[in-house]
Amino acid sequence: MRQDELLSLTWDRADLFRKTIIIQETKNGKPRTIPLNQIALGILMEKTKVRSLKCDFVFPSSAMTKIDRANLIKSFNVVNEKAGIQNFRFHDLRHTFATRLAQRGIDLYKISKLLGHCDIHMTQRYAHHCPESLRKGIEVLEKVDYVLTTVGGNKNVLQA
Repeated sequence: MRQDELLSLTWDRADLFRKTIIIQETKNGKPRTIPLNQIALGILMEKTKVRSLKCDFVFPSSAMTKIDRANLIKSFNVVNEKAGIQNFRFHDLRHTFATRLAQRGIDLYKISKLLGHCDIHMTQRYAHHCPESLRKGIEVLEKVDYVLTTVGGNKNVLQA
């Protein structure tokens, strides 16, 4: 999710039974439904146990209001510093998400829909492959039940 989508998330948009979140107001103006994995669902289930009746935000501030973006960034930077992480912004989490999905073989169309992109070219800017994930792309040829021959090893190919 984008930062503001996350900060603005209210409980009426979290469907724990269907394991989805519905984002009504998106950057591109088109609502989207985001499926939850077990980890995200577990976090939301835990949050329902301590949910405040004073506000409807899933992730409220200590004052039970929407978390201020500047405060979020300050806290994020403090955590990064304590962890020894440099040059990492909150938005980089979206790039990490897209990259990890791509490296595990999820197609760009699905990644694009999960990120809420209208144009798959934008998704290509988010999803990056490393040499090891690209290696898996060529290793599938080793699992095929046919024998690859070279042109030098097959004289009939030269006469064709």
